[in-house]
Amino acid sequence: MRANNPQFSDTKSGATAPLYTPEERIRRDSTRWTLVQGILAPIQFLIFLISLGLVLRYLETGHGAAAATASIVAKTFTLYTIMITGSIWEKVVFGKWLFVPAFFWEDVFSMLVLALHTAYLVALIGGYGTERGRMLLALAAYATYAINATQFILKLRAARLQAVPANMALAA
Repeated sequence: MRANNPQFSDTKSGATAPLYTPEERIRRDSTRWTLVQGILAPIQFLIFLISLGLVLRYLETGHGAAAATASIVAKTFTLYTIMITGSIWEKVVFGKWLFVPAFFWEDVFSMLVLALHTAYLVALIGGYGTERGRMLLALAAYATYAINATQFILKLRAARLQAVPANMALAA
């Protein structure tokens, strides 16, 4: 089973399978969806940081609920946008909408991130729970987002380390 999954090392040689085949790398580098993801990810992270500060301020002082709520909604809609465009990116690069082997666990955890953010919206729109309870739910969503963002950063770093320099590829 491990031998067929590119996320695992080749046990015979000890080498790690590359995240992208040469064809996938070409598709990744040529699609506009890579740029879209590259723009949306830092925007989402900035919104997250601002919102996190507003939520923590509310939880500490009891003030600023409206600003914190608006920021959580903005963060959630940004998350939806990056998830939809990310799914399109996976389809273009790998031929499958989600759960490709190279990003399987990142996508699985992304579903938890989406579920918690969506639960916040449901609680907000439905008036469920207290304001404080919803803010704590947002913090749980943000904790999962931070873990998921770390997963993707580590995966991007791994892809960068696995990239073959152009001059070496031409020599081969």
